[in-house]
Amino acid sequence: MHGLHLTADLRDCPVDRAVMTALDALRAACLDAVHGAGLQPVGELFHRFTAAPDTNAQAPVGITGVVLLAESHLAVHTWPEIASVTLDVYVCNVGADNSARAHALLASLIEAFAPGRVERHALNRGEVRE
Repeated sequence: MHGLHLTADLRDCPVDRAVMTALDALRAACLDAVHGAGLQPVGELFHRFTAAPDTNAQAPVGITGVVLLAESHLAVHTWPEIASVTLDVYVCNVGADNSARAHALLASLIEAFAPGRVERHALNRGEVRE
């Protein structure tokens, strides 16, 4: 197996953007970004959290979303209460090099959240076999 694992921690994201708190908006943004990057979704699950009873019920709550890809996966976690998002993109590079698609997917989602700060990491996984 050989693949590329990209992560991004987004800070200072505008909380009024629908992708931060509206499940349908986040789902649409993720699927649009997946298709735009030329990757193939094969499944998905998105969950919007509710405010804990001991907190301000009016405070925005986040969403966790996962899109299963034929090439591997995308995971997104929003924390509007701290104006933050984490992104996780993993693609297998068996049969074809999907690295550029993974970078395109990550870039598209970063743009959707318009963060003030971004911390990115890339990890090559497995070994290349000829």
